[in-house]
Amino acid sequence: MNPPPSPAEVFRYFQTLPLPELTTQQQPPGDGLVGLPVIFYTDSPTTQTFTLDIRGFTVDIVATATGFTWHTGDGTDLTSTDPGAPYPDQTVTHDYSSGTYTAWLTTTWGATFSVDGGASTAVPGTTTTDGPPVTFDVLQARPVLTNPYD
Repeated sequence: MNPPPSPAEVFRYFQTLPLPELTTQQQPPGDGLVGLPVIFYTDSPTTQTFTLDIRGFTVDIVATATGFTWHTGDGTDLTSTDPGAPYPDQTVTHDYSSGTYTAWLTTTWGATFSVDGGASTAVPGTTTTDGPPVTFDVLQARPVLTNPYD
């Protein structure tokens, strides 16, 4: 008798799945300003379903992003359990000094699986993907005196 795939066996497959590499969005788009926090978020899908054939069994794996690590590019890592949000609902922000930075997002994925349409079970363990890097400048704003009568 062919036993159904074990959670450990499903985990080995889970680690090889083409999970999404979530894209970092930042606000303001383009250059940031010193003293104005940069907002990070991703609007990439945070759930994906895969159907695999494992030794003749149909295995549905539902992968869900469970953790987000925002590498800010200045040596700071920010972690969140949500994908962040754009202004005015931002949850992930970072203050920079002037310079050029490359940020990227590491996503931690967990999953559940079911065999042949049966009950859903947690996949034991997580895996990660790194999204594409985004590079931007943070500028020092300089006050400019203007003549209001020009």
